[in-house]
Amino acid sequence: MPTGRRDFIRTAASGAALLGLPAFPALPAVPRQDPRIPLDPGFAPLVRLLEETSRDTLIEEVAARIRNGLGYKELLGALMLAAVRNVQPRPSVGFKFHAVLVVNSVHLASLSSPERDRWLPLLWAVDHFKGSQADEKQKGGWTMKPVDESAVPPPHKARKAFIEALDAWDETAADAAAAGLARGAGAHETFELLARYGARDFRSIGHKAIFTANGWRTLECMGWAHAEPVLRSLARAFTAHEGQNPANGDAPADR
Repeated sequence: MPTGRRDFIRTAASGAALLGLPAFPALPAVPRQDPRIPLDPGFAPLVRLLEETSRDTLIEEVAARIRNGLGYKELLGALMLAAVRNVQPRPSVGFKFHAVLVVNSVHLASLSSPERDRWLPLLWAVDHFKGSQADEKQKGGWTMKPVDESAVPPPHKARKAFIEALDAWDETAADAAAAGLARGAGAHETFELLARYGARDFRSIGHKAIFTANGWRTLECMGWAHAEPVLRSLARAFTAHEGQNPANGDAPADR
């Protein structure tokens, strides 16, 4: 049976003590940083840990790493990357995809929690991700594949390619253009484009805009160096539709 947020928090307070989690020191407000500062070079193994460890044992594995000095920012970033790499915004930008959408929300919950409980929202989100990952596997096993490098536009052409691909609702071209944008464009220039396309239609009852806002806010915390998979996931969300290509129609969701 899925674990709800309230049930998890009610039971996890005692569980945190059993797991030996350290009290989370008071968290300062997350400052604005150079968005290109990378996380620790050992970041990739943590992403793989979240992706490959079974749901039954993952919380204990993460708790052990917290006891050994794993940082909050590293776990937050690893969770976001694991989620966008293993859960797709299809058939809609919702349902199982809430594993991605909630990451910034649990970050805010952590910042607002009592000192002793500040790991708990993030641990809940880790567990929730594993549920969505299992759902994705059951429905076909989608994972984010490496981008087609031959199609990635050079930095000076990435913005134009991204706009053209999204205006045409061309998922394949948008995927490659998103990678080019992440590699060559500035963070704020990119957000201007994301905001435009995140709000252009009302499919998935506004969840494209939610993903845009929460994805951006999470990247501000985890660092722009890891933006590429997030932008590729956003491009996939922006091109989600059913039936006729919206570029050739006038559907109510586009008005």
